[in-house]
Amino acid sequence: MSTKIRYRDESLGEIRVVPDFLPSPAELAFRDEGVKVTLALSRKSVDFFKAEASRHHTQYQRMIRRLLDAYVERQPQAFPSRSPRTARGRAARKRSVA
Repeated sequence: MSTKIRYRDESLGEIRVVPDFLPSPAELAFRDEGVKVTLALSRKSVDFFKAEASRHHTQYQRMIRRLLDAYVERQPQAFPSRSPRTARGRAARKRSVA
C-alpha cells in the first residue's frame, strides 16, 4: 500500500455503459409490515437455520422470513382474488348437500 500509483495518459479502450441495477435508497429503507404468527417448526429445520444464521452473522428468523418472501414472490399469482359471491354459492351448496 506504500507504492504510489502512477497514472498515464492512455486510452481506456472500449467504454460500455452499465445499466443501474442497484435499488434506490428508498427501496432499501422500506420495510414491509410485519405480522406476528405462531408456527411450530421441526427441530431439524430450526437447527439448520440457526447454524446458517450464525455462519452468516444474521438472525435465523430473518432468514426464514426472507425464504418465505422469496417463495411468495416467485409464485405466478400470489393472492388469487376470490369472488364473495362464489364463496357464498359454495357455502349454500354445502348446506343443501348436508
